[in-house]
Amino acid sequence: MRIAHIITRLIIGGAQENTLFNVDDQHHLFNDEVCLITGPGLGPEGSLEPKALERGLDLRVLPELRRSLNPLQDWRSLKAIRRALTKFAPQLVHTHSSKAGILGRLAAYQLGIPAVHTIHGASFHYGQNLVSKTAYKWAERRAAHWCQHYISVSDAMTEQYLTAGIAAREKFTTIYSGMDVDHFLTPRRDPATLRRELGLSPHHIVLGKVARLFHLKGHEYLIEAAPQVVQAVPDVRFLLVGDGILKSRFQSRIAELGLTKHFVFAGLVAPEAVGDYLHTMDAVVHTSVWEGLARVLPQGSIAGKPVISFAIDGAPEVCVPDETGLLVEPRNVPQLAEAMIRLAQDVELRQRLGATGRERFTEQFRHQNMTRQIRDVYARVLENRDSTH
Repeated sequence: MRIAHIITRLIIGGAQENTLFNVDDQHHLFNDEVCLITGPGLGPEGSLEPKALERGLDLRVLPELRRSLNPLQDWRSLKAIRRALTKFAPQLVHTHSSKAGILGRLAAYQLGIPAVHTIHGASFHYGQNLVSKTAYKWAERRAAHWCQHYISVSDAMTEQYLTAGIAAREKFTTIYSGMDVDHFLTPRRDPATLRRELGLSPHHIVLGKVARLFHLKGHEYLIEAAPQVVQAVPDVRFLLVGDGILKSRFQSRIAELGLTKHFVFAGLVAPEAVGDYLHTMDAVVHTSVWEGLARVLPQGSIAGKPVISFAIDGAPEVCVPDETGLLVEPRNVPQLAEAMIRLAQDVELRQRLGATGRERFTEQFRHQNMTRQIRDVYARVLENRDSTH
């Protein structure tokens, strides 16, 4: 197959890691001709571009493709995408993320190329202003006419798009996001040694969160719940893995609460090292308020850790209450504190939930399985196209 992938930015993030695994597998495991078209990775979140180049992938960075909405810039981006697609001449275009998803599908339609779009997270979501949300819903309904099939990273994404009237149910297939599960099954570094390097003692109960320090990732809810948790479990420590524009704001608030010694900021960590940090934790806490299906939830489970999550989007499909983790009402700080206290105080519960999660999700989230299923979708789309021409 000859496939072009398009994503807005190749920063260190879940959608980007998913896409990179997909492209890498197609190239190295299935011998597909595949290119990855992206915009510049601006910002403090880190970049996966070096990883793509190191793996020998065909990476094409378009300076015109930017994340923010700007009609003139978006028109330039569309022209640049169209030029890149014309040059590569793919059989099929696979788009990812909101901006690239809409512009990429339009470019493919204008060039007569079938398109598949992955919904890593709904482009219309909590936290958007009414104008942006309305604009994205309108754009998604338009883009549905330029798209032969959708891949959802969770069943919840399909339901949200159906409710919004984007497309018919038969146009959706759920394929869970793939990862290198071996990184999470077995740490490369000794967890006790890494804990010491982070200033954590053996008696500390470590509650960890892996996410960019960015809007909608929900760190503020964890921070506001922390005083209640510390009061109940003085030995608790909060390990925050990731970096971003809100770091100083969070550190200031933590200092105001008098909890600086209870928080450890690990900074930006390479995707392949995340598993090492998960193994230093006693439980994984994810408080994002918008995410198709946060990769850290299955990653934490595969590492044998119980997970706590707000009951948003696809989270309940992995964070199964009292089986693999504890679900909390979105943005409910008292409930979040209660869940963290419960796990911090009950080692047997932590072990039971972690063991169940590892057993249930290890095979389901292997990236090779994801790519195999995605290629099946491509094959069906191309077969249907041939049969109608």
